[in-house]
Amino acid sequence: MTSAAPAAGPSPRGPAGAAPAWRRLGAAVAWDLRTVLGNGEQLLVTAVIPVALLVAVTLTETPDPGPLPGPAAALAAAVAVAVVSSSFTGQAIALAFDRRSGLVRFLVSTPLGRPGVIAGRLVAVAVVVAGQLGLLLATAAALGEPAGGAAAAALAVVSACAAAAFTGLGLLLGGTVRAEGVLAVANLLWLAMVALGGLVVPVERLPGAAVVGLLPPGLLGEAARVATVEGRVDAGACLLLLGWAALAGALAARWLRWR
Repeated sequence: MTSAAPAAGPSPRGPAGAAPAWRRLGAAVAWDLRTVLGNGEQLLVTAVIPVALLVAVTLTETPDPGPLPGPAAALAAAVAVAVVSSSFTGQAIALAFDRRSGLVRFLVSTPLGRPGVIAGRLVAVAVVVAGQLGLLLATAAALGEPAGGAAAAALAVVSACAAAAFTGLGLLLGGTVRAEGVLAVANLLWLAMVALGGLVVPVERLPGAAVVGLLPPGLLGEAARVATVEGRVDAGACLLLLGWAALAGALAARWLRWR
């Protein structure tokens, strides 16, 4: 009498015939990056506007950075705007329209699954933010105002913490509101954050500074200015940004709609 063959356990490759998890994730990241790089509007907000802002503020010192060194304030403002553009505005709009087209519903039904869809977008945002930071640092150097090594390293840490917070907020908005509404709300919020949120103008010069300074845009703007002016990481601001990331991520996981 022959013994029955043992039941096969779950394969690390996922469903039968599926590619390894790392390859599925890589394909998702590549797709998201092609979406950003192949979209003129996305390139405008992720690259052209931050670079133009850096050049304009460096050369004219408008808006007036107050007691801060003009070039350092310009770099901080450009980095802050770039991070918000790619991780919040871009992600919210992309997710909303991918939901409307049925792409997200299709992707979550593949071996990639829901975790893979989210992970792919997070990694793609990290790649874009790293590219933006490199582009802005190179532009500052070309303008004759290079950032020191300490400032560049601090900006990288701040950008990572802020990207986590704003990506969570972007997924929350893009995953719960209809596409047309997201397009309007995301762009209006972007304008509000640039004008009154502390990304460009120091928080202490804005109305309601005590509240603005605790919101993600104010935290990012102040932390970016500390990084460029003092060459250090504002640990308090980064911790608060990570707190916002955890909150937004939890809410997005609970309420995100896949169709």
